[in-house]
Amino acid sequence: MLVEEFTEFSEIEQTTTETIYFVIDRAQIDPIDAVFALLDNTLPSFFAKAAKKFKFCHGASTAHIACHIGIIQRGKGKLDREGRDYWLKPLWEIGALEKVYFSSEDTTFLPGHPKAKSPNSAYRIESSFLKILQASDSEWPRLLDAWSSATEVRKRLNLQAELAKATLAAVDTTHLNLIQDCCKYYAPHFLPGYETIYIDDSDGDRVAEDEKNKLREVGIELTLEDSMPDVLLWNPETDSLWVIEAVCSDGEVDLHKVENLKKLASRSGKSGMGFTTAYPDWKTAARRQGMMKNLAIDSFLWIREDGSKQFRVLPSAFTE
Repeated sequence: MLVEEFTEFSEIEQTTTETIYFVIDRAQIDPIDAVFALLDNTLPSFFAKAAKKFKFCHGASTAHIACHIGIIQRGKGKLDREGRDYWLKPLWEIGALEKVYFSSEDTTFLPGHPKAKSPNSAYRIESSFLKILQASDSEWPRLLDAWSSATEVRKRLNLQAELAKATLAAVDTTHLNLIQDCCKYYAPHFLPGYETIYIDDSDGDRVAEDEKNKLREVGIELTLEDSMPDVLLWNPETDSLWVIEAVCSDGEVDLHKVENLKKLASRSGKSGMGFTTAYPDWKTAARRQGMMKNLAIDSFLWIREDGSKQFRVLPSAFTE
């Protein structure tokens, strides 16, 4: 979308609250304020490399939108970004928002979210939804009727999915591939008896419906307060859990993550929980640990390029 497609933000903000209520059938204030945020064509993009070329309305991450709502609109602190399932999901699941990805290499926004949990994943208002918000009082009810039909919703979502596939093929998916390899190679070899019950490898629902059912079957409920693992496994014989974090840029199993997820195991009545940090290669592991040195004691380390062995993180044997 071009900046010129947007009416002045101040004018839209004064005239479209009632329209948004009707259009998205979502009366909660947070989704409505998220729409207002993504109508903002006055602020430069919050992506540093995009600021000279794009405005906020062209694509904003969950964290960006959280700041816009909490700080700019409400004059308080930013919203909890983990709450996106409540104030963004109601919009993208009907096609009012579309997912985009800021490619820093090309300095442009691409369709879809090709990298799970990427800070470059963003959202913008879908073009036909924008036309409804900008329409006159006499026009928008007719546009809304056509836009909100089940057939049109499916068309929008199918088109967005096809465009996202093209982006996925063009964008580096190193993290996604590492997650898949952890499930395909690491877990069967080093964690016999464990079943994969949750994989965080997409930017759709944080927990998909089939995963919710599986988690319920084994007595687990993931909440927004839990550190969401890349892979969660369960051993039905020992009733214990195991977490794998696939790391290409950050997100190792550190002390904070161990403490947080052990609370999940405890409240779920599980017998214990193990942890593994996986890196694609020794170069990545050395770069990260040379800087962070944050692997939790008693967790494990797996290097995909040296995948026939794993390493256990032990405390120092030296004493004062």
